[in-house]
Amino acid sequence: MDTNRPTVHHDGSGHRLQQPRTAVEPGGRARDELLIIGARSTEFLGWLNQDLGDFGQALYWSDRAMEWAQESGNDVMAAYVLFRKSNQATAQRNAQKAVSLARAAQRATGATLRIRALAAQQEAQGHALMGNPRFAQAKFDEAHELAAEPDDSHADDALDLAYCTPTYIEMQRTNCLIELGDPRTAVGMFEAELQILPPIYRNDQGVYLSRLARAYAVSGEPEQAAAAADRALSIAIDTESARAMAELSAAGNALRRWSAVPEVATFTGRLTLMSSGSPLDR
Repeated sequence: MDTNRPTVHHDGSGHRLQQPRTAVEPGGRARDELLIIGARSTEFLGWLNQDLGDFGQALYWSDRAMEWAQESGNDVMAAYVLFRKSNQATAQRNAQKAVSLARAAQRATGATLRIRALAAQQEAQGHALMGNPRFAQAKFDEAHELAAEPDDSHADDALDLAYCTPTYIEMQRTNCLIELGDPRTAVGMFEAELQILPPIYRNDQGVYLSRLARAYAVSGEPEQAAAAADRALSIAIDTESARAMAELSAAGNALRRWSAVPEVATFTGRLTLMSSGSPLDR
């Protein structure tokens, strides 16, 4: 049926009147654009809920972002959401799911250089959680190389992936060194990378300082651990990041055997007060 053909009406006197019919395309560009905006918004909501510690809502919104990205044909966003879902799995220490989703992101049609770099380091973190240092280090090396390559395609500019740099990759590798039993190397790398981390990434600074504190604690240096943890706590209070608080709790657990050290006692007291009175814990 030709939907552009004019409709013919009769006026009752035998004369034929023609009324043009406008073709209505199902969906159309406007709908796709709205779906793309919705996918970007819900991806951000997924990240926000993850940062607040609500993984149920984080998964819900990430699934909406994936659905709308696929429906609108935005392959780049779909690949990025796969990486984000892998990140959520890692945060919940679901190593196998983290690896599977990261691999899916890397082979996705819309995976740009930076998305592949992010997904590769996410796969590395999954391998580290499974206690496989060889695979973990190989994927971190691959991610570092990808992050260092110039990407002039601008395909992922709307996602603002400027944070995906070799420095970012090395910070993720450093955290895994604690998991892999090399906290002293992690201390040196955290200290070096924190010196060059842009101040704009204040939330990340709190997370990295918390990890530095845990590395110091596992290395047997409680005073330095408490100093780093205290700085991280001040940032976490400002940003209200459940992610930073979770890292601080891990540092606090590592410091328990040094509870008699004055610096540790001071930090532990502040952490307890913050946790008991913060909306993040409710």
